[in-house]
Amino acid sequence: MKKLYVGGLSYNTTDDGLEAAFAKFGDVSDAKVITDRDTGRSRGFGFVTFQDNAAADRAIAEMNGANLDGRTLTVNEARDRQGGGGGGGGGGGRGGARRW
Repeated sequence: MKKLYVGGLSYNTTDDGLEAAFAKFGDVSDAKVITDRDTGRSRGFGFVTFQDNAAADRAIAEMNGANLDGRTLTVNEARDRQGGGGGGGGGGGRGGARRW
C-alpha cells in the first residue's frame, strides 16, 4: 500500500472527485481532501492511497503537474508526520519559574 500527498487542490475538489481523478491508475483504497476543522473548507491538499505500489508510482508520474478542477497539482509520496504540531504544554517556553 502506498499513500500519496496531493497538493494544489481546488477548494471545489471533493473526496469523490479526487478518487475519480486517480482511479484510472489502479485501485484507490482511500481518497481524502483535508478540510479545516472549524470552517469545513478544503485546505487545498489531500491524500490518495493505492493498494498497489506500481499504480501509485504511475499516478505520481502522470498527475504531478497535471490539472484538476483548474489547478495544477503537486503529487508525491506522502511522508510520515514529524512530531511538533499543536498542543503543547510545557512551562511557558522561557525556562524557569516566573519571578514577580
